[in-house]
Amino acid sequence: MREGHRGTGPGAITPDGCAVELYARLPPGPEPEIVAAAVPAGARILELGSGVGRMTHPLLERGFSVTAVDESAEMLEHVRGARTICGPIERLDLGERFDVVLLASFLVHAGDVEVRRGLLRTCARHVADDGCVLIQREGADYHTNLPRERVDPSGFTVRIVSADPVGDGVNSVRAEYEFPDAVWTQTFLARPLTEEQFEGALAEAGLGVDRSLTDDGTWARAVPMPPK
Repeated sequence: MREGHRGTGPGAITPDGCAVELYARLPPGPEPEIVAAAVPAGARILELGSGVGRMTHPLLERGFSVTAVDESAEMLEHVRGARTICGPIERLDLGERFDVVLLASFLVHAGDVEVRRGLLRTCARHVADDGCVLIQREGADYHTNLPRERVDPSGFTVRIVSADPVGDGVNSVRAEYEFPDAVWTQTFLARPLTEEQFEGALAEAGLGVDRSLTDDGTWARAVPMPPK
């Protein structure tokens, strides 16, 4: 288990506190459409932190080629139709480039700065010169509009219960997922990033923000910056 991360509920729990059975139940949401609208048809996609394939499978159905990477073998057991690679994302080096690199699930907000640097270097190392990196960010009020909950049309409730400061600009976030037959919790460390901090972190890895993909700014398109 990664320091500061934990999870409860039925089934296997990954090192960052995610419950495999929970994520196998969650719907894909709007993310596959956001990605599909932002990249060329048939693009080769490197999906970092694929989990059980919630985005992988819809992207495959849309004709993309996906390489799914996750540090949890239990998560990857659920992925079908994609090349899968198990290991820490921040140390990944496949020796190849992709049209698109995905860094979703708010991974860019990793509490550990060195982990975040590793994640973004992995993105830069694997994106083609004319490719792009799509990054999912927290909303502006993610850490302040608390507690909050959303009832999904499929019948479960997700709550972000708290985001408590633990020092060095990092918060300990607690989430709950309540289904009719089971409850899961996840506690994880997250670092809020201002626009300046976000752009600075990308620039350090040789990436630059090209544009926002959503009105709320939670998805950004970045591209490789020419060497100085």
